[in-house]
Amino acid sequence: MYPTNAFVIRQSTEDDAPALHRLAELDSTRPLVGPALIGEIGGLPAAAVSLNDGRVIADPFQATAVLRQLLRMRFGALQAYSRTPSLTERLRATLSPVLAARRESAQPARS
Repeated sequence: MYPTNAFVIRQSTEDDAPALHRLAELDSTRPLVGPALIGEIGGLPAAAVSLNDGRVIADPFQATAVLRQLLRMRFGALQAYSRTPSLTERLRATLSPVLAARRESAQPARS
């Protein structure tokens, strides 16, 4: 079991570019491009996930297995949230056939 404050997960900023390049170098992979989530251990970036494609990079010299899983779960949650229609859109989709039927029945009959 890990304490709740064992990791910090945050959105990357422009200032994180050198840290992301360092992580990619340590992981022997290409750097992440675009927005990313960074997982920190002890205040230092230890892993990151791309918000574009879900690719994960991590420091192989730190115990990052759990942190990588958390980053993947957070990425999946953000993807699911972005695909879920808003409440307004869901209500509109559900009620539009009912409202259309009421409009048609309320119109006077034409001869």
